[in-house]
Amino acid sequence: MADTPRICSNCIMPEHKPGIYLNDDGVCNLCVAHQRAEKFETQKPLESDLIKILDKHRGRQKYDCMVMCSGGKDSTSALYYMKKRYGLNPLAFTFDHGFETDEALENIHKAVEILGIDFLFFKSGYMKQLFARMVSSGSKAVICHPCSIWYMDLAFETAARYEIPIIVAGWTKGQSTKQEIMSKCGCNVHTAEFKEMADNTRDFLDNELKNLPQYKNFPRSMEEVLLRAKKRFKTMVISPHWFLPFGPEVYVDLIKKELGWKAPVFSYPTGSTNCSLNFLSVYYSMKHYGYTHYHVEASKLIREGVLLRDDALKQLELNFGDEVLAEIAKKLGLEKY
Repeated sequence: MADTPRICSNCIMPEHKPGIYLNDDGVCNLCVAHQRAEKFETQKPLESDLIKILDKHRGRQKYDCMVMCSGGKDSTSALYYMKKRYGLNPLAFTFDHGFETDEALENIHKAVEILGIDFLFFKSGYMKQLFARMVSSGSKAVICHPCSIWYMDLAFETAARYEIPIIVAGWTKGQSTKQEIMSKCGCNVHTAEFKEMADNTRDFLDNELKNLPQYKNFPRSMEEVLLRAKKRFKTMVISPHWFLPFGPEVYVDLIKKELGWKAPVFSYPTGSTNCSLNFLSVYYSMKHYGYTHYHVEASKLIREGVLLRDDALKQLELNFGDEVLAEIAKKLGLEKY
């Protein structure tokens, strides 16, 4: 693993030059910027704001929205809310790169059947080769990044094909940035948290995809995804969890009762992922960078007052070892990781 860096005394982000640094009080620049940003934010997003957005597009097309479904608690509850809480006609959409867990796939199929929702399911067999190369090459590319990039690009492409005005994701408050406000405070959050990861991933993709013709039209970064999306049908991306005043402590019980949702038997963090490759992604992110995207999300939740710092540290303690990593590497056709 990477040398243990100093960790912010307020959130759990490590000092990570040049993007993240601690002041004399041990507080990172992201937390300082968030405190300043709150002066610009006069009101938190409300559910009434979400309803206004949904009502504006309700009934204009066959599908009012398209929900990206991973089978996890956040996206499953987002699907439930769109259908039952807001009375929309959503299209459910899933992309399986070949490593979705059995529990996740079962959750998705049960949800769309119970809710009576049309469902598009895409599965790729190509990505196994790419993931294997990311591990065997020693690259610092982040395994989760190409999947996120291509899932989002496919979502925009599909929404454009069906002329769907809203893409709904199950993103939490920790997966949203007040980027416009934060930038006014002299802190580019995305750059601080992910730039090195994103740059290394893009460099890897640029080099590797030259030799993989099946990927020639695939985007290399989220910025490229957004540029492509602008040229397609105008679609916005939202998450109900940004607007609702409650979190998993409410909706997990709801989807268990209404949809028979089941948490993953074993995952990192516990109950939080639907991808078996996630263990390798976490291992290499910690090795190369000293933190993961889960640390970023948890830190944002801490700043928002949704999560306690001690609870975040406990949640993100590594709960797996060599045996699990070796098993995942074997699924990629690798003798070692």
